[in-house]
Amino acid sequence: MGVFEILLMDACSRVQKTSDNLFCCFASHIRAFIHTFICIRATIPPPMTDRLKLYFQLVRLNKPIGILLLLWPTLWGLWIASNGVPGRTILVVFITGTVLMRSAGCALNDYADRDFDGKVKRTAQRPLAAKKISSAEALMVAAVLALAAFLLVIIFLNTLTIYLSIVAAFLAASYPFTKRFLAMPQAYLGIAFGFGIPMGFAAVSGEVPAIAWWLLVANIFWTLAYDTEYAMVDRDDDVKIGIKTTALLFGDYDVAAVMLCYVVFIALMAAIGVYLGFAWRYAAGLVIASLIAIYHFTLIKGRDRDLCFKAFVHNNWLGFAVFSGTAAELAR
Repeated sequence: MGVFEILLMDACSRVQKTSDNLFCCFASHIRAFIHTFICIRATIPPPMTDRLKLYFQLVRLNKPIGILLLLWPTLWGLWIASNGVPGRTILVVFITGTVLMRSAGCALNDYADRDFDGKVKRTAQRPLAAKKISSAEALMVAAVLALAAFLLVIIFLNTLTIYLSIVAAFLAASYPFTKRFLAMPQAYLGIAFGFGIPMGFAAVSGEVPAIAWWLLVANIFWTLAYDTEYAMVDRDDDVKIGIKTTALLFGDYDVAAVMLCYVVFIALMAAIGVYLGFAWRYAAGLVIASLIAIYHFTLIKGRDRDLCFKAFVHNNWLGFAVFSGTAAELAR
């Protein structure tokens, strides 16, 4: 058995014993959601069912990588803020809120890019780009999902977290439009995708210490790495339609820039671990994350579209490796 398998087994065992059983809790909620969805779907007439399928595609629930990339840094923050034992209510609210806000963000992103997506091969068949739903429907879906997420925060979390959620909502709503004027919109995305970190600290302790902001900074560099890989997929199309991305900004140095962002991310996470007094379990998680980043280099070095997209999606495992090391360390 390899080091990676031993670490994962150790992490899962410890997390299960000391952290309100995150995975079982999450799985039970997913099973309940699916069961409820199936029961409701059985009572809906076929035309409406077809519409719901389009909304499902609009918010990318059939492609959960965005949810996972948003979830991992949120869980890093929650675990560190709670010393490895986040409350069940807070955990469920943040997991559910992550799904809702990422879904709302996808609908809003497609609305913002409705005049561009049809010209890009990868996005041409999205429901709004293909004119299978209207712009008003996309905005309605985004508003309903965002409102549901905000209600969760208002009902279950404290005042500081409510204030921070307003900032988070602004970041999520404004990001899709930054691609028109920011040369590095991926950095803005990193702030938006990492804002669950200060919110997690606020929910757990009622304050946001400096370490939370350093975690957010680290997440910005991770986002720059994986979303540049994502942008490398659409580079030629983005040039034609005038969208700004880091893949275009970095030009021939895109691969080097991605790897530098990975290095800075790992270095910042290592410094955070040293500051918090973390030991070998956390370090092992970062070593695995580093090996995953090296694997991504082998995928993106040739700039093949499919392999760049594969590297982007594979970042889920990098985020999981960091979380596993963090959870195992705090479960000592």
